[in-house]
Amino acid sequence: MIGALLALAYLAIFLFVIRKSAFFQAPGLSPATIGLFLFIKVLAGTALWYVYTYIHTDRATADIYRYFDDGNIMFRAFAEDPMDYLRMLTGIGNDQERFDVGYYQVMHNWYRQFESNMYNDAHTMIRFNAFVRLFSFGHYHVHTVFACFFCTIGLVALYKAFAEEAGAVQKVWALALFLLPSVLFWSSGVIKESLLFFGLGLFVLSVKAVVVGRAHWWQWVIVPCCLVLLFFLKFYVLLSMVPALVAYLWCHRTGHTRPLLKFAIVYVVFILLGLNSGLIYPNFNILEVLWVKQRDFLGLAQEVNAGSLIAGEPLEPRLGSFLRNTPHALFMSFLSPFVTWRQGPLGLMSAVENLALFGVLALTIHWRKPWKEVDHTLLCFCIGFCLLLALVIGWTTPVVGALVRYRAPFLPFFVLGCLCLLDTSRLPAWLRNKLIR
Repeated sequence: MIGALLALAYLAIFLFVIRKSAFFQAPGLSPATIGLFLFIKVLAGTALWYVYTYIHTDRATADIYRYFDDGNIMFRAFAEDPMDYLRMLTGIGNDQERFDVGYYQVMHNWYRQFESNMYNDAHTMIRFNAFVRLFSFGHYHVHTVFACFFCTIGLVALYKAFAEEAGAVQKVWALALFLLPSVLFWSSGVIKESLLFFGLGLFVLSVKAVVVGRAHWWQWVIVPCCLVLLFFLKFYVLLSMVPALVAYLWCHRTGHTRPLLKFAIVYVVFILLGLNSGLIYPNFNILEVLWVKQRDFLGLAQEVNAGSLIAGEPLEPRLGSFLRNTPHALFMSFLSPFVTWRQGPLGLMSAVENLALFGVLALTIHWRKPWKEVDHTLLCFCIGFCLLLALVIGWTTPVVGALVRYRAPFLPFFVLGCLCLLDTSRLPAWLRNKLIR
């Protein structure tokens, strides 16, 4: 009861911040509506807590508790030695043996069972929980409220970044960001997706403002901070966003002329850089990184007997292997949720959502604009980001239950890409009145 009251108190504070802060002044989206979205997210986060507390009851394998429990272990240092707590929180000066013996080896997730060649992104969530522990006094629901507020900041930033391009369908863009089931459910808990949307939204909004020359001073600071956060949280999402964003901003700076050519040039350059990453950064081969990620995920899935495992051809760290696996990767990211619709409520939710997304695509093609009226720059941005992230996820994630969570960042852009094609004047009157601002 105390935890619930404390969580409600923090929720009230965050709702007040939304009402008063200039950041939450967004075109076509009132602070009251944003506050309602935050409240809905807290409800979704509470539902996620219920699922992993009373339905899937293994606390050791539930991400919402894994990072929370390890964060409490790190927080013990605050009373024992505040400077040690600060060192572990920042990662500066925390490489002494006493940290390993007293804290990291006691945790269950600081070291991975299948240790790969990349930074363990669980560290970021453990540190986040250790920080929020200063305010929560150990009550889990407070962490949910903080995660939802951070995520809401990022979603508002993403909305503002593309609100002008969305034009008459700003309302649909907002609904895609805040109420798509996968985005709503998986970004409302104390897991990586909440901070991922926080970092991604602020990064895109700030980079765009810097490039077009309308940046506030804080956005210059935000860009490197978000780069660091995204790299240490989910580097492959950052990897998928950068080429699309570079090409998109190049088109913005040059008057949107020949966007297809500019996107093609940028992607060819990035692909060549990726394939030769070992020459730029010794001992780093992007194909090898993805190969190890798939190998480790497959090993873990087989060990725990994952029910939604769909194993394709194992990758090899060679370009030909990735090209052969491309159709399977696209199947996994776009179609595999249809396969697991019988595997409980979450599987059914993903299948219904997938059906709705393809229904939106079919309707926008039916009610499409003439090609010359389409915003080609924005359409290329959405296609580029969605396809590259879908490939990375499909190549490395053989378990559909995890994949439907990992693909959440590209789903709003899938919808935004569909909206680029939509001719709102061809919509039925009743639908146009509901969707158009």
